[in-house]
Amino acid sequence: MKLAYVFPGQGAQYVGMGRELMDRYPVARDTVAAADEALGFSLSKLFLEGPEEDLRLTYHTQPALLTVSVAAWRVFQSLQPACQPAAVAGHSLGEYTALVAAGAMSFEDAVRLVHHRGKLMDEAVPAGQGAMSAVLGMAADALEQVCAEASTDGEVVELANLNCPGQIVISGSAKAVERAGQLAKERGARRVMPLVVSGPFHCSLMRPAAGQLSAALAAATLQSAAAPVVANVDAVPRTQPDDLRAALEQQLYSPVRWEADVRAMLDLGVEGFVEFGPGTVLSGLIKKVDRSVVTYHVEDESSLQEALQATAH
Repeated sequence: MKLAYVFPGQGAQYVGMGRELMDRYPVARDTVAAADEALGFSLSKLFLEGPEEDLRLTYHTQPALLTVSVAAWRVFQSLQPACQPAAVAGHSLGEYTALVAAGAMSFEDAVRLVHHRGKLMDEAVPAGQGAMSAVLGMAADALEQVCAEASTDGEVVELANLNCPGQIVISGSAKAVERAGQLAKERGARRVMPLVVSGPFHCSLMRPAAGQLSAALAAATLQSAAAPVVANVDAVPRTQPDDLRAALEQQLYSPVRWEADVRAMLDLGVEGFVEFGPGTVLSGLIKKVDRSVVTYHVEDESSLQEALQATAH
């Protein structure tokens, strides 16, 4: 069975994530220790003990999720070395995790980069001025029209995450997001849910942060990926360092096209997906794109054993 490995983004985190694998497997403990050393502070104490409000800070959430996801992937790979993915992908910051899994970026570089990325995203728009909302039950073209009507010269709202059929996240200036939400409900959206986020991610308001991130990406060492990395910006599989870098920079201010990513991996012949890290958000979205595929996840001992058994053939 051809497998794709996928990695979650912000929102999947919780205090205590990764503890069971760390308790049982030295490779998980070593991964977490390497993250603490690379960052120069105890990231592990933060995601193992909290407090939750500190873990929710973007510049903590991103390296914490990457670390726990890489730890889960390394445990699985150490026990199932013959299992290699036909493609990898991650949702937003999860794309950095995918690059680590594909051998294109070192774990230490990735954890430092996403910590820096989180700070830049946090600083790009003053607190309270940006917002994001999930819109359920509305087609992308209709919602795009709503966003265009709700935007003004000084306030923008745009599509940010095209997650699966009927689930799209919008992002932008707080007032414009609110206007778009009202308009979407008037035009038939089933539900509009404001999200608890620290900024308006994946929209043009993040362009200043992308400019600063570009310099950090240019300084990072990237190698050719051992498996195609399906990029969020356009769902195109990439393996070459310059292409991977460009996708990461654009990703900061462009929509995450997760539904298109899943379809691109299916076009590569993928029949099953393994999600590494906390939760099963991506597995749920994948099933909404194509119910015929199988999904597994690796988060703790029981899910690890189930994934190992299913992929052993």
